[in-house]
Amino acid sequence: MNRKIIEINEELCNGCEKCVNACHEGAIEMVDGKAKLISDTYCDGLGDCLPECPTGAIEMIEREAKPYDEELVMERIKEREKQQMEDAPMPCGCPGSMSKAIERPENDGCCSDQGIDRKDISGSSQSVPSQLSQWPVQMNLIHPQAPYLKNADLLIAADCTAYAYGNFHQEFIKGRITLIGCPKLDDNQHYQEKLTEIFKHNHPKSITVTRMQVPCCGGIVSAVKQAMLDSQTIVPYREVTITTDGQLME
Repeated sequence: MNRKIIEINEELCNGCEKCVNACHEGAIEMVDGKAKLISDTYCDGLGDCLPECPTGAIEMIEREAKPYDEELVMERIKEREKQQMEDAPMPCGCPGSMSKAIERPENDGCCSDQGIDRKDISGSSQSVPSQLSQWPVQMNLIHPQAPYLKNADLLIAADCTAYAYGNFHQEFIKGRITLIGCPKLDDNQHYQEKLTEIFKHNHPKSITVTRMQVPCCGGIVSAVKQAMLDSQTIVPYREVTITTDGQLME
């Protein structure tokens, strides 16, 4: 079939790799110091790489080419991310910070009788299940290209919020990927830069932010909003404030 697809002039290519980083589908790789289109099926023909090339080595042409295959692209992205995760040094050198997704059984109720029952102060014998769907959760430890971040509903939470609000797992963590941090005690600028990278690479479906009703907690909101601007991320956004006595404010 004839379709639009990129063409790379290797003589003009200076090996800057900007096109590689701009291509979300992974259609371009560096070979012997030059950018190369590795397969027609990976190129969607939208040309995100064109404005990134400083030498004009890439142009959009129309020629006989295999059709773009989104399914193959997604498989390739998963493999590349898995390899990157394996090759990357673990934060702090700690095996406990290794990324993993957590599968949870569907459960519409807030409680489960599976596992060990624990009596709470009201006398109930039912345990309350965790709704966490990935590990780690601390923003400093999360790899920006962890597979579970891709097209996810993100919860970005000031870490005190989960302690202040009793039903936090059911109302906020359930169905979302959780990232926590403290804007007062941590490097908020680092969080902003990391969130920008996460948004750029993973195209989240929605973003929910939870903060405490204390002035210093506003830092996490500003970090998220600036990261959305820097990454040009436009998605459904929700911001929830929790009081120090555990009440919701929206």
